[in-house]
Amino acid sequence: MSRAARLTATLGTLLALGGCIAALLIWWVGREDNPFMRRNDCRATVDGLTVALSPEQARHAATITAVAVERGLPARAVTIALATAYQESDIYNIDYGDRDSLGLFQQRPSQGWGTPEQVQDPVYAAGAFYDALVEIPGYRELEITVAAQEVQRSAFPDAYADHEDDARVLASALTGNSEAAFYCTFQADDVAVQTEGEDGLTDRARAVRDQLASTFDDLDIGGFEPGGVDSGHVEGSAHYDGRALDVMFQPYDNADVNRRGWAVAQWAVANAQELGIATVIYDDRIWSARRSDEGWREYNHPSGDTTNVTLRHLDHVHIDVAEGS
Repeated sequence: MSRAARLTATLGTLLALGGCIAALLIWWVGREDNPFMRRNDCRATVDGLTVALSPEQARHAATITAVAVERGLPARAVTIALATAYQESDIYNIDYGDRDSLGLFQQRPSQGWGTPEQVQDPVYAAGAFYDALVEIPGYRELEITVAAQEVQRSAFPDAYADHEDDARVLASALTGNSEAAFYCTFQADDVAVQTEGEDGLTDRARAVRDQLASTFDDLDIGGFEPGGVDSGHVEGSAHYDGRALDVMFQPYDNADVNRRGWAVAQWAVANAQELGIATVIYDDRIWSARRSDEGWREYNHPSGDTTNVTLRHLDHVHIDVAEGS
C-alpha cells in the first residue's frame, strides 16, 4: 500500500472514531442520570405517576397549595385550583391574557377579581380563587371540570379535566398527604458570603423567614436570636452563622400537624433555587441543594442519636440558606 493510501486509510479511521466519540458524548449528555448535566426542574411522584415542573411553576404550585393549607381546605380544593391554573396559565404568573385577564388564574379586574396588581400576586390570586370555590355547594363532590367552571366561567369548560391527574399528584405531595414526594433538582449558583444582621439573620435567611410568614399564617419560626446563636447546636451549624431557621410543629405525632410540616418542608424545596435555600430537614428526611438530584434522603443526626425527637427533626422543619464563597 502506498504512503498516500495509508494516510487516507488512517484519516478515515480517525474520522470514524471521532464520529463514534461525538455520538457517545451526545448520548451521555442527554442521559437523565448524567452527573455532569444536572436537571433544572421539580418533580412529584405519587402512586407511580410523576409530574415534572419548571422551578417557576413549582413555586407557584407550592403557593397555591400553601394558601389552601392555611385555610384548612382539603386536598381536593388544591387539585381543582391547580387544574385550573394549568389550563389558564400553565401555572405561570403571566401579565397578559384574553381582554384584561391576568395572572395564574387569568382573573379579570373588570369582573371584580381585584386590581391588576392584586391578581398578579400569587397569594392573593389563590385566595380569591378559593373564596369563590368554597361558595359552590358540594364542590368537593363535583367533577374537577365542573367545579373549576363554576369559578372560572371559561369558554372551554371541558379543558380543565385534561390536567386532573397531574393536579392530583401535585396536590397530594404539596399538601403533605404524600410525604417526601416532591423535590427539585438544580445546580446551585455561587453566592456571596453574608454576615448576620442585628436580628441574628443573614439577608438570605431573613428573606426566607419573611416569605414563610407572608405565605403561611401563625408559624412558630425560631432558631435565631438578636446578637446571634452561640450554643445548642452541633459544631459548624448554620444556626451559628445566622443562616438557619427552625419552624416548629407540635404535637409532632399528630397526623394533621405532620402534614402541615411536610407542606412547609416541600414549599421550602420548591422555593430553594429562588431563595438560596441549601438544606431542608424534616421527619427523618433531608433534601440538600448540593445533592438535589438525589431528592429526599434518610437523615441521621451527626450525634448518632436515633431517639431524640428534636435531633431527628420530628418536631420542626430546619431550613438553612447557602453559606456563600
